[in-house]
Order: sequence, then C-alpha cells, then structure tokens
Amino acid sequence: MRWDDIDQQVCSVARALSVVGERWTLLILRDAFFGTRRFDQFQSNLGITRHRLSERLGKLVDQGVLTRVKYSEKPPRYEYRLTRKGLGLYPVLMMLGRWGDEWMDRGDGAPVEYFHQRCGKKTRPLMTCSECHEDLRPQHVTPMVGPALATHVKGVRVGETSLPAFPLLDRVSDEGNSTP
Repeated sequence: MRWDDIDQQVCSVARALSVVGERWTLLILRDAFFGTRRFDQFQSNLGITRHRLSERLGKLVDQGVLTRVKYSEKPPRYEYRLTRKGLGLYPVLMMLGRWGDEWMDRGDGAPVEYFHQRCGKKTRPLMTCSECHEDLRPQHVTPMVGPALATHVKGVRVGETSLPAFPLLDRVSDEGNSTP
C-alpha cells in the first residue's frame, strides 16, 4: 500500500496518520495549541520553508483541523485557528510530549511543564479508563473488533478479540518493555 492511500485502511490510527503523520504537522499543531495563529509566526517558530508551511496549513484546513480566519482587509491576511476537530488532538500532543519527556530528555528534564489552573498545581498528562479512572496500560486493555472492521473483514464479528495482531500485546511486560 502506498502512503497516499493510508486513509483507506480500516484502522483509526492509519486514518489519523493520513492527516497528522507528515513531518512538521504535529509541530504546527503544537504551536497552534501554544497560541500561534499567523503564518509568519509559525514560520519563525519552526524554521520551516514558506512553501512547506503553506502546504501543511492548507492540508490541515482542508481536513477541518484548522480554519482560516481573516484578520486584515488591506492587505488581506489570515490567521489559523484550531477547530473542534483540531482541539480533539490535544490529548495526542500531550501524551506524545510526555513520552518525549520520559524517553528523550537527554538527562535535562522536561523542556515544558504544565500548570493546571483549576487545582493550582503542576501536572502531567495521564491516560485513564473512562469508566474506573485507573491508568491504562497495554497489558490491561484488550482490543476488540469494532463495527467498521467487522463490516470489512470476512468472518470477524463485533466484540471478538482474536485478531492476528492482538496477541502481540501479550509480549509486553508490566514495565512496558518487550519480553522475549
């Protein structure tokens, strides 16, 4: 399968990557969450070429992740704002940042820390169960066939857990390291 066709897979991760999986895209979104809105600000912050930035912003607008809003009539100028769909990527960026803090910090600690305004304390993102609020770990979560996959894969029913890729999770230890 070609990368250009990745959005055709019956896989939510593959479909999401068709929107945010290109180099620069997550950095553009990171800056948007930090308050960057204008083309020149994105370019200055990221050091990306104008052509590449224009291309990436255009794709994010086409996909409904960002919207272009005119802020000047003469000359016509636009800024880019996150849509509801774009705001939905916040947990993804937060968790990716946490992973980078834990595994890629070079011994210097986190480059950015987060302060939760409601409780008044520093925080770090966690992924928890929507029902019991325990931390989610791969060895404690069982992927099950959903309706879209059952529609597209012959002989598979909603709720099944016996897909070929799923047993790979059995080889993950409690510490998150692969076991032999």
